[in-house]
Amino acid sequence: MMWHPDWAGVLSGPPLAWIGTGFVTTLLVTLAGSLLATVIMLLLLVLRMMPGRAGRLLVAGWVSLFRNTPLLVQLFFWYFAAWSALPIGWRDFLADDHRWAMLPGNLPWLTPEFLCAAWGLAMFSAAYLLEELQAGLNAMPAGQREAAIAQGFSRLAMLRYILLPQGLRNAWQPMVGQYLNLMKLSSLASAIGFGELTYYISQIESYNAHALEGFAVGTMLYLLLGLAVGAALLRLGPRTPGRPPAGGQP
Repeated sequence: MMWHPDWAGVLSGPPLAWIGTGFVTTLLVTLAGSLLATVIMLLLLVLRMMPGRAGRLLVAGWVSLFRNTPLLVQLFFWYFAAWSALPIGWRDFLADDHRWAMLPGNLPWLTPEFLCAAWGLAMFSAAYLLEELQAGLNAMPAGQREAAIAQGFSRLAMLRYILLPQGLRNAWQPMVGQYLNLMKLSSLASAIGFGELTYYISQIESYNAHALEGFAVGTMLYLLLGLAVGAALLRLGPRTPGRPPAGGQP
C-alpha cells in the first residue's frame, strides 16, 4: 500500500502554530548564541595575547575542555547544575514575569531554558571560533606583527587594526561554518526542554502521529535558514581587497 502524506495535519491548526514558534525561537537562540560566542571568542583571544604563559595556558585548557566534551553534556551541566547553583534571589528574579523580557512573537527570553541554551551554545562554539580565527592569524606574514610593534602599536591596538582585519579575512569562511553549526546544534537544546523547532516537531508526532511530514517540514526549514544565514554572513563578512562580494559585481 502506497503511503500518501497528509500535509494538512502539519500545515494547519496547532501544528502550524508550533512550527512557527519553534522556527522563531531557533532563529532567536541562534542569534543570541552567535553574538555571545563572538564576544567570548574575542575575550579569549585578548587573554591569549597577554604577556606571560598564564593566559595562554588558561585559554588552552578552556578550549580543550569545551572541544572534547559533548555539547549535550554541557547543556545538561548548565541547566541542571549551574542554574541550580545560582543564588535563590537571582533565580526568583529570573522566574518572575517581566514585560521587557519578551521577544517578538510574545516569546520570553528570560527563562532558564533560553538562557542555558544560548549560553551553552555560545561557550561551545566560541572554542571552535577561536581556533578558526587563530588559524587565520597564523596565516599572516610574521612581518605584519613586527612592523606593528616597530610602529609603537600596543597589543590591543595591534589586534584591532592589524591582526583582526587580516585574520578574519583569512578565516571567515570556516568561521561561517561554525556559526551554521551553532544553528544546527540548537536542536540539542530540546533535551533541556527548550521549545525550539525540533522540540515542537516532536510534539506534533505525539499530537497526531504525523512524524514524517513534521520532520520533513522541519528539515526544509533548517535548510532554508542555514542557506539564508550562510549567504548573509558571507556577503557581510570581510573579503580580500579587490575581490567582489559573493554574487556581486567588481
